[in-house]
Amino acid sequence: MAAGPELDAATVLLQWASGGLLFCWVTTRHNEVGLGYGWLLRGTYAAIAILAAIAGFGWASRPLRDSGSVVVAGIALVTLILSITWRPNRAGDHQQSGRLYDSKWDLLAPSFGFLALAVAGLTGGGNELLQTARIIVGAAFLGAVTDAMLLGHWYLVQPGLKREPLIEQVSWLGKLWPVEVGLLLLPTGMFSVLSGTIDDSYGGMLGWFWAACAITTGALVLVTRAALRERQYAAVMAATGLLYLAILTAFGTDVVARLVLET
Repeated sequence: MAAGPELDAATVLLQWASGGLLFCWVTTRHNEVGLGYGWLLRGTYAAIAILAAIAGFGWASRPLRDSGSVVVAGIALVTLILSITWRPNRAGDHQQSGRLYDSKWDLLAPSFGFLALAVAGLTGGGNELLQTARIIVGAAFLGAVTDAMLLGHWYLVQPGLKREPLIEQVSWLGKLWPVEVGLLLLPTGMFSVLSGTIDDSYGGMLGWFWAACAITTGALVLVTRAALRERQYAAVMAATGLLYLAILTAFGTDVVARLVLET
């Protein structure tokens, strides 16, 4: 096996929370999507960050990373409360405080999350720069695909929403996919697994499963973008269904590769 830190649930959960919160900001900064979408994502990823801290401190403690998970969860909860408190009332006026929530606050939690992930990568042993790049890009990759799927569902709540926010999320996913796959192929990478140089303990099956996930994810991104070009509203629902599948294959692309390469 390749030398490097073991992949554990705490790292994956912190990746997921940090990437998801980053792409929450990507969407909310336009002030086009309903406030509830931001509340949903901040609450969801705060919970995932809490799970990351529990997994880290409980089973595979790395103090800096796990402390980062606590900070991410705390900031996400604070921004959730502020976004509920500092919002226009039903008449469209500011609250009595005179304050209105600024989406720039949504950058705080992912900033700390990515910093904690970078520290985890740089202190994990092995090829630290490559490992860190894989963790950081993987976090953005998993966050983009998850938020895209959740945003697709939000069109059921806000059917008059333009397609541009969803197209932007899918576009980011398409940009991240080749970087994600490319980093996982760099030596020592998945080429070594596919060639048999690295034993995946399953006779090469995990290597080919990873390849299928990577290729399928790229194909799903292309098909989703094509679906969103259709004028019918049903195209958004079709895109959302495709993104459901893309979440499965995206996690397979990131987690399976790093599981094989880092244990």
